[in-house]
This record gives sequence, C-alpha cells and structure tokens, in this order.
Amino acid sequence: MSTRSAGLDEAVTSLSAGARRWIGLHAAYLDSPAAQAELPVIPRVKALLQLAMLRRFWEKRAPEDPSLAEVTGVVEHVWQRPDFPRLLTLDARYVRQFELIYAALAPAGTATGTPRALLDRLAAGSHLEPGRKPPFLHLEARYYADLAGVPHRLAPYEELYEASPLPRAATLPVADLDGCQVAHTLLYLSDFGLRDPGLPEEERARALRVVERLTDHCVALADWDVAAKLLLAQYCLGADPLRTASGAAALRMLCAAQAPDGAIPGRTAAERLPADATPVEYFRKSYKVTLVVALMTLFVTGGRTDDPAPTAAMAMATAIRETQ
Repeated sequence: MSTRSAGLDEAVTSLSAGARRWIGLHAAYLDSPAAQAELPVIPRVKALLQLAMLRRFWEKRAPEDPSLAEVTGVVEHVWQRPDFPRLLTLDARYVRQFELIYAALAPAGTATGTPRALLDRLAAGSHLEPGRKPPFLHLEARYYADLAGVPHRLAPYEELYEASPLPRAATLPVADLDGCQVAHTLLYLSDFGLRDPGLPEEERARALRVVERLTDHCVALADWDVAAKLLLAQYCLGADPLRTASGAAALRMLCAAQAPDGAIPGRTAAERLPADATPVEYFRKSYKVTLVVALMTLFVTGGRTDDPAPTAAMAMATAIRETQ
C-alpha cells in the first residue's frame, strides 16, 4: 500500500508543471539581445549551461512535454553560435570547467565542431589529470569527462566518494555540512538519478540519513534552493521523497513557495522577491531555483507532464501555505 498523500502527490505534480512551464516561457530570454544588455555575462553563461543540463534530463524523463521544445531550441541555437565559446573564457577561474561542461552537454546533431576541439585540447592539457583538485571539483570533472566520452586519468568514483565529506558526515552537526556539495556528490555519482550510485547498502543508508537530516535543516531555514537539491539526492539514494518525512515537509514548503506564474521567487523565504521587483530582478532571482525544482520534480513525479486536477492542486498548495 502506498504511503504517499494523494493531495501532496497532486500538488507536487502541479509544482513540476508550473516550474517547467515557467522555464519554457523564459528560456529564450537568455539568448536574446535584451538579456545580453541586462544580465552580467558570466551569470548568463552559467544559466545557459544549467539550461542545457536540464534539457538533457528533461528529454530523457519527459520527451513529449511541449515546454521542452522551447528549451531545446534555445540550447541548440546557443551551441551553434560561433561567439559563445569565447564567452566561456572571460573569467579565468571557470574557463576549463565551463569548456568541459559545454562540450559534455552539446546537443546531438550540433553542426559546429567546437565541442570536439575543446575536448581534444582539454585531454591534451592538465584539466583531466588528478593534479591538486579539491575532491568535489575532481568529482565534477570526472562526471563531465565521462559524460563527454573523453579519455582522462581522473580517480574512480569510489575513491572520490571516500574523499568527500559524506562518509564522515553522520557524526557532524548539520550546520557544519555544505548541503549543496553533499547533494551534488550524490547527483554526480548517480548521473542525477539515472544510474545506481554504486554505494554498498550500509553506506547508502548512512548517506540517506545524512541527507534527510540536511533536508530537515533546510526546511527549518526555509532554504528552497538547497532543499530541492537534497530532495533529488534522496531520490538518487533510492528513496521516494514523497514518502520520507523530511522529503514530504520540503515538498510542501516548495509548493507553498511557488508563485502563481510557476516560479520559485528566490533562493530562500527570507530572500523572496517583493511584488514590486523589476522583471530582470525577478528573472535573476527566480531562474536557478525554479530550474532546480523543475529538474528534481521530473524525477520525483516519474516524468509526469500533465497538471492533473489543477483546482485541487491549487487548493492543496493554498492549504499548505496556510499552515506555514
């Protein structure tokens, strides 16, 4: 017998539909002359790389979703632009990281040969060597190198997991843990939920307890952004966030936070955008967390793209808000 709440299940499906709809409606802005004039270059580049990542999983989980076509069109157009690779190099701190992600997420059938040329250059350099990378950046490089299919000498995932904070996190206070890094460690190990993370059962259970503690901590802080990442991490560990107590609480929080247009208007409740926010400010503060919620719910809802019983779902969301 399912222990899911039918009302919460509908509300989360509606949460997903709203977030995906908002991303689909606003994706084209990132590649528009207006965005080039109104947004700083590096945050815009990051946002486009994040959009390409979302598109990859959206295509796998919900290929028939009408909003996906808008996102795919933007990503394909950007990856064919001859000037975009230059934008990846404007901040020396991120050049190799951006180039690897760009090459790994190149849509199938992209006409330009730039991604392949970048991978050849990265393989010939030191970025795909272990070097002195911190464990988290080492793991990230390994994930994207594997995704791109480029040869490398980076450490195995098992070794990178052992070097992460997670194996020792059970005895640490949640305030001493970086929830974002904990979540991303599990996302990279499991390809964001598409494969088993490869952890022994005892270690998987231990990691899930850590993630649940962190999820509860984020609910207490009303941290919408990190909570959404941790919900996906729960899924990657084999849990159903609609059935865990911490997951259900975090999902209720996100349902209550969602604006009528589908956006999550800020990273946290404390940073929720005021009603008089400018359109550019609204986009900048809402984009990343709404994208993360769209990604997370594509997995948690099983890829459902309908918005069943929207009136009931809205009533559930309203009831959730009234209990906050």
